[in-house]
Amino acid sequence: MKFIVERAKLLEAVSKLQSVVGSKTSMPVLEGILISAEQGKITLISYNLEMGMKKEIYAKCDEIGDIVIGARLLADILRRMNGVQVEISADSRLNCNIKCGEATFDIMGMAATDFPEIPTVSAENSFRVDGKLFAAMKKGTSFAAAQNEGAKPILTGINISVNDGFIQFVAIDGYRLAIKKEKAENIKNLEFTVTSKALNEAVKLIDDDSEDIEINVGSRLIGFNIKGYTFISRLLEGDFVNYQKTLPSDYKQRVVVNTRDLINTIERVSLLISESFTTPIRCYFNELNVVFTCATAMGRATETFNIKLEGENFEIGLNSHYLLDVLKAIEDENIQILFNGPNAGVLIVPVDNDNFKYMIMPMRLK
Repeated sequence: MKFIVERAKLLEAVSKLQSVVGSKTSMPVLEGILISAEQGKITLISYNLEMGMKKEIYAKCDEIGDIVIGARLLADILRRMNGVQVEISADSRLNCNIKCGEATFDIMGMAATDFPEIPTVSAENSFRVDGKLFAAMKKGTSFAAAQNEGAKPILTGINISVNDGFIQFVAIDGYRLAIKKEKAENIKNLEFTVTSKALNEAVKLIDDDSEDIEINVGSRLIGFNIKGYTFISRLLEGDFVNYQKTLPSDYKQRVVVNTRDLINTIERVSLLISESFTTPIRCYFNELNVVFTCATAMGRATETFNIKLEGENFEIGLNSHYLLDVLKAIEDENIQILFNGPNAGVLIVPVDNDNFKYMIMPMRLK
């Protein structure tokens, strides 16, 4: 195998593919990137048995062939070279030569025959959606997905559904719920659940120049075509959580607040919190304001935030980390927060539309 390719383009592709390379695996070949050279192009593939990525690059190919090269080492070599073009060749003994400018590296590759075949996704359920919209919806929900599988692997995913011209993302981890909905025309109805980790990797391929992205949904796999990259991931099996029954149909107390002002206040009051999962922010609501209080071994912080409360006075404990995650995901200038007393979930919704719904469960006050 022997080819010449533009170093910058190869480095960009290797850097992106490296994000889904296997780590600490019993199959060392999965820690590498498969490079296949053929007439006029090279094809790069990374695959960790759950997610995979593929990219084709124009190259001058003098000798066809393929080899697997360690992803981290290849990226480091390319990053530190300073020539415009790089020449890579490999022989039948897997000796790999990388040459760029005055620098030359001779390293050992791995056999391409040991690299597992990356699956393909059928285009039976295929649709296109605006890349920036898709990235914004992921950002607005992924923080509420469970970070480890635990008892319910389905909770590590984001449920995506398309119904009647709207696309909706839902994430829930048992302590908080995130729902974001936007218009998406010319897409047929469907529903699937994909891991939050996979969506994070797919969205990394979207940049300011991205327009529509193509998504193919199979029975067990999902594929994304984004700016020349093909990214695939397994879908999560099973029914998603029936989150509808957790959403309150009414409320007892309501406030409308400025999103940025509330973020600044919560960040100040929570400066003394080292462990947000055991130390709540105490919130006392009355007609004219809410008093936020935080007491830890480090000290005590109190701040009064002006509001107009609809409903009876009450006190509630909230997780500052969960609350800030929600507030920072919202782009609206003002939001309304709905309560059903101190022991029920807190609902955060827009003032004049239904583009998102967030719910946070309260913490017990001592």
